[in-house]
Amino acid sequence: MPGNIVFSTVMGSIFILLYSITIIGLVLLILLENRNPLKTIPWVIVLIFVPGIGLVFYYFFGRDHYRMRIISRRIYKRFMKQIPVYRLPHNMGEIPPGYLPLAQLLNKSNYSAIFRGSDIAVYTKGPDKFSALLEDIHRAQHHIHFQYYIFSDDKIGYQVRQALIAKAREGVKIRLLYDDVGSWDTKNRFFEEMKKEGIEVFAFLKVVFPLLTSKVNYRNHRKIVVIDGRIGYMGGMNVADRYYEGNKLGPWRDTHFRITGPGVYGLQSSFLIDWHAASNLIIKGKEFYPESKTYSDMKMQVVMSGPTSQWLTLMQAFIFCISNAKKYIYIQTPYFLPTEALNQALQMAALGGIDVRLMIPKISDTRSAKMATFSYVDKMLKSGVKVFLYTKGFLHSKLLLVDDMLSCFGSANFDFRSFEHNFEINTFVYQKDFAVKMKKIFQQDICDCEEVTYAAWRKRPITNRLTESFMRLFAPLL
Repeated sequence: MPGNIVFSTVMGSIFILLYSITIIGLVLLILLENRNPLKTIPWVIVLIFVPGIGLVFYYFFGRDHYRMRIISRRIYKRFMKQIPVYRLPHNMGEIPPGYLPLAQLLNKSNYSAIFRGSDIAVYTKGPDKFSALLEDIHRAQHHIHFQYYIFSDDKIGYQVRQALIAKAREGVKIRLLYDDVGSWDTKNRFFEEMKKEGIEVFAFLKVVFPLLTSKVNYRNHRKIVVIDGRIGYMGGMNVADRYYEGNKLGPWRDTHFRITGPGVYGLQSSFLIDWHAASNLIIKGKEFYPESKTYSDMKMQVVMSGPTSQWLTLMQAFIFCISNAKKYIYIQTPYFLPTEALNQALQMAALGGIDVRLMIPKISDTRSAKMATFSYVDKMLKSGVKVFLYTKGFLHSKLLLVDDMLSCFGSANFDFRSFEHNFEINTFVYQKDFAVKMKKIFQQDICDCEEVTYAAWRKRPITNRLTESFMRLFAPLL
């Protein structure tokens, strides 16, 4: 009996020693990675004070996959070279004055082409977007490329699936991508039924054993549809009933876009790159980039970003837009968890007299993100940023507007996850008419908001502020 006690004591001591060495080793590894201190400090705190849970969370969410190559640059360039001559740098001269450095930044860091002549329809209500999408699916003749972060097996999901199956039976080639984590709640048989009908279906970064992989932290958040290479959809809406009819939070206010013209080439390239990453298949041919007519004088760039890119392109572009604004900056986002550089850029713009307006939801689908978001409001208000809390349901729209000239929209939220972890896609549009149109939509949304005053915000209970400040420590991890 004493021998067993001694053995247990020795084994326990060895376990504690090895575990301690592991935790210390991980802390040193995190420090040696020279990450942003705002990301380093939360992980160090978690590993030291809750080592057991912290170790599990770090394995899933903390490891730096910056150098992980889901798709090689050689393959990436091969896809980009398929785009017709519209992408050539000589079109840079058509960019409005003041935005040429931004266009060059996006071109050099992301190979983002300059597309001239597209037309964009805007949808702020789910029924309008899905009605148009289903009609375009019905008219498809050659191919449909369909990619969503969430593809739910609910009423609208079933309706969209049946429309795709009907076109597959007519001989239209359909390729479908969904994010394996985003669509976790969707039953496998929902996708199997499509496969049986000849639709090619792949999950992006499939997570077979969630407890044995860290891929759950690197998700494909893009929402793209390309029909016959001529019509494209992108924006913030997934395929789920909440975007169509709302849920317990009320209506979901989101923004989605239908693009026709050369800009569709950018969506097509993004889809085919992700398709290769998920299926290891290379799809190419002129039929995917059919000749397009010119609809307007609109100039635009379609920008892809992700954790394996060499540059944090979207974050860099947002900093440029904010730092170079002359009149106003309008932002809509469901989650406001800015990097320190973006945080300072917005405050400096407001202090410098720029009309900075930030619209965020009053209620949220993620309590932790909401609390962390609210922790940034105090300094925003103090610096002169006008903050609006959307009250007519849940605001899920992602929008950046600058000076009646630049409009940026897509799948990226204004947070660490979108800038550093997720695979996102945004479009930068350089045109006054379109920017003014988006500005009017923003101003209409203000009618469904409560404007926050600094005096009222400071009167909130100290417990709220403490909780929000604590959650802010983990903003880079949310």
